[in-house]
Amino acid sequence: MTEPTWRVVDEGALGQAAADELVRAVSKSIAQRNHCSMVLAGGNTPRELYSQLASDSYRSLIDWSRVSFFWSDERCVPPDHPASNYNMARETLISQVPVAPNSVHRIRGELPPEEAATLYTEELAAFFHGSGPRFDLILLGMGADGHTASLFPHTPDLTTCNRYVVPTESPLPPHQRITLTLRSINAAENVIFLVQGRSKAQTLARVRAATEGRETEPLPATLVSPTTGRLLWLVDSAAAGESSR
Repeated sequence: MTEPTWRVVDEGALGQAAADELVRAVSKSIAQRNHCSMVLAGGNTPRELYSQLASDSYRSLIDWSRVSFFWSDERCVPPDHPASNYNMARETLISQVPVAPNSVHRIRGELPPEEAATLYTEELAAFFHGSGPRFDLILLGMGADGHTASLFPHTPDLTTCNRYVVPTESPLPPHQRITLTLRSINAAENVIFLVQGRSKAQTLARVRAATEGRETEPLPATLVSPTTGRLLWLVDSAAAGESSR
C-alpha cells in the first residue's frame, strides 16, 4: 500500500498549486520516457486547474506535443453536452494548448454504456501495446460521499473487479457513467487528488483516518493506493479543516 503524501494550501490557491505540481509531474515523465499519458478528472474542482494550465503563465511550461490525454470517467452524454467531462476539459484546456494529432482519447459517452466501456478498454490496450494501462499521471477528485471517478460507495465489486473500464451508475444525474476501475487507477505512476471546500471536510477526515487504520468502512477514495506509484492528496484549508483537528 502506497503511503499518501498530504499537502494543504490556502483557500483559493488550489488551482495554482495543482498547476505547479502537474508541471513537475508531466515534465518528469517526459524527461524519463519522452512522453506523458495523463488522465483528466471531471467535475468542478479541476476546472480552475485546466484554465491555469492554459494561461500565458503556464502554457509554455509543458511540451504538450508529448502529452496524451485520457479521462477517469465520463457521463453518458454527447461530447458537446454541458455535463460532459470531455467537453469541460476541451473548452478549458485542450483547445487552448498545442496538442498533437490523435493525442486525445475520450470516452464515447454518447454510446450505450457497455459498448463505450468495451471500446475504451480496446483503445487503452492499443495505446499500451496489449498490456494493462499504466498511466504516468491520473488526476482525481472526491465527492462528499467519498466517490472518485465514477466509483461510488454502492458500486458493486469495487475491489474484486478485474476489468479496466466499466459502466456504472451515479445517484445524481446523469445517472449512467463509464469509469476506470481501481485496477486501472492503482497501476498508475502518479495519482493526484484535488479536494476543496468545507463540504468535503468530514469525508476527508474519514479518508485520513483510513490511511491511519482508524476507519473500518472504506470509501471508494480510500481504496486508491497505487501499487508502486506516488499518491498525493492536494487539498485546500477548508476541506482540511475538520481532518486536521
